[in-house]
Amino acid sequence: MESQHPRCWQNGAMKTTDDRDRREELSGRLRRLLRIKQAEALPLLWSIGIFFCLMSSYYILRPVRDAMGISGGVRNLQWLFTGTLAAMLLANPLFAALVSKMPRERFIPIVYRVFMLNLLVFFLLLKLLPSQHAVWVARAFYVWVSVFALFAVSILWGLMADIFHSAQAKRIFGLIGIGGTLGAMAGAGITSLLAQSLGVVNLLLLSLVLLEGAVFCTRRLSRCEPLRPAASPKTGAGRSAVPDPPRQTTTAPSPRPLAGVLDGILRVSRSPYLCGICLYMFLYTTTSTFLYFEMATLVEARFGENAAATTALFAKMDFVINSLALVTQALLTSRIVGKLGLGLTLMLLPAITAAGFSILAVAPLLPVIVVFNVLRRATQFAIGKPTREILYTPLDRDAKYKAKSLIDTFVYRSGDALAAWGFKGLRSLSFGLAPIAWIAVPIGLVWAVLGLLLGRHQDHLSQEADAARSRAA
Repeated sequence: MESQHPRCWQNGAMKTTDDRDRREELSGRLRRLLRIKQAEALPLLWSIGIFFCLMSSYYILRPVRDAMGISGGVRNLQWLFTGTLAAMLLANPLFAALVSKMPRERFIPIVYRVFMLNLLVFFLLLKLLPSQHAVWVARAFYVWVSVFALFAVSILWGLMADIFHSAQAKRIFGLIGIGGTLGAMAGAGITSLLAQSLGVVNLLLLSLVLLEGAVFCTRRLSRCEPLRPAASPKTGAGRSAVPDPPRQTTTAPSPRPLAGVLDGILRVSRSPYLCGICLYMFLYTTTSTFLYFEMATLVEARFGENAAATTALFAKMDFVINSLALVTQALLTSRIVGKLGLGLTLMLLPAITAAGFSILAVAPLLPVIVVFNVLRRATQFAIGKPTREILYTPLDRDAKYKAKSLIDTFVYRSGDALAAWGFKGLRSLSFGLAPIAWIAVPIGLVWAVLGLLLGRHQDHLSQEADAARSRAA
């Protein structure tokens, strides 16, 4: 009997070894399918976790925000967009000052927890204030959610551009987007399932908890070994990055000649490349706002002030959009970028936009605009957003946080506000939805050409950055 023990132990050890080998083989196959390397797996997982929590939090709030905006009347939406722009003007200098004084391990959790505190305040106001004041709280909430969405996601992608270099970004950013897509699906599902039974206001507390989850994942990501050398603080926004020691990526920022609230504006004004990204973002948000207002007009005509039906429609659209985006991000995004190159990939969303507005101009109907909106936003989440963020990977730290934040928030909302007032002006001149759609078509074509030019310039900057790293090595 005793002689069997070593054999049993040996068989168990062999079985354990076989199991481990099978797991490693399966892991290797999965990495090959997703086109990632072993050292990238853990940072990728934490990055996906951050995006999942952020988008779950946002998509719990998004249908609530949109219903509140439409319930106040489509005729008032341009004022909400203008209020959002004003809020961006106040928030950007504060954020730039925070970035100047703190490393990212400190300022990112601080920003997210300020948003958590804001959510708690809105929860108490909506619970305790009398109904006659609810409309003003709803308008403030609309503006706040719009600011929150842009800042939270901009900070995330700035962090991603800080961690992964350009070649990694082209393979990995689409996969990071999976976290956002799954989070959006979860948030939309929670809202559609629980809005009536739990109550709309109580959903704000769930959103708050998910934001704390994003803080946790951010801290875990910061403990991972950096995957890329940091950019030199002396590197200009339009020039190649000169590598510093890798550890500098996660330590306090070095002194910079420009430190203060105007850094983002100065960075953009001194770089034609960043100015091009500004214009690309401006054209994107202009067409987005035209589409949003056309849809809001058709939704209001169909459902009137039925907030429950409007919220349910937006939530269902969000679920379908993110289902399509999920499949594309997992299997196609990195392959599309690899096959077409960055420039042609950046042209896809503008091309779909121009084609969609052309069809909408011929048939300005709710089913048509729903399908157009679903296809456009799915393409934006799966391909447009990840490839646009790749544009920042060759740039320095200030460009990735300060200039990027300015572009993602103030420039974004400037396009929103101008397009909102433009839409309002065209409607006051008796323009129908079809003529306004035709106006958006050439905007989409110009946007497509700009995407091609930016993609080619990013390739050039990335080659210079890679050559600088090779010389330093």
